[in-house]
Amino acid sequence: MTTQLRGGQTMTTDLGIAPVGDTSKQTTCRAGKYLTFSLGGETYGLGLRKIQGIIGMKDVTRTPGAPCIVRGDINLHGEVISVVDLCLLLGLESQEDTERTCIIVAQIEGIGNQDLMGLLVDDVYEVLNVGADEIEDTPALGVTEDAGLIMGAGRVDGTTITLLDAEKVLSTTELLTTS
Repeated sequence: MTTQLRGGQTMTTDLGIAPVGDTSKQTTCRAGKYLTFSLGGETYGLGLRKIQGIIGMKDVTRTPGAPCIVRGDINLHGEVISVVDLCLLLGLESQEDTERTCIIVAQIEGIGNQDLMGLLVDDVYEVLNVGADEIEDTPALGVTEDAGLIMGAGRVDGTTITLLDAEKVLSTTELLTTS
């Protein structure tokens, strides 16, 4: 299937490739729909369950005393939400904002209520259904702070997508923004 992207580009989403890697119960749990996006020129995916929407870049008000990964706060329909630079959270170099820079609005579990968090990304591509046979474990090349945030690597149509664990990404950002 071919999907029309912003700017008139198209992307093929045919997932009919040969099974690769482990298809154990752990891999099966990682299968599902992922919103794909760019960070520092690489493609990442975040599970759809926690994503509430995507908005273009807005004016961000810097929050005094916030950790460096927190870009600041925005007003979204009368609600103030914090925006985390996902590049910095993953230990990558922060990128300059462009006309393609977006904020992924995701739901986090607050204390006794539901809250929203913004995740700053370089560009948003599309939603892909990644099957269990298309997911591989990532090699353990050393211990890094962000290692627990990565669930695996999806191989879709010859492209590798680093799959992030939405629960861990959002719980990490919640801790960092409330401390």
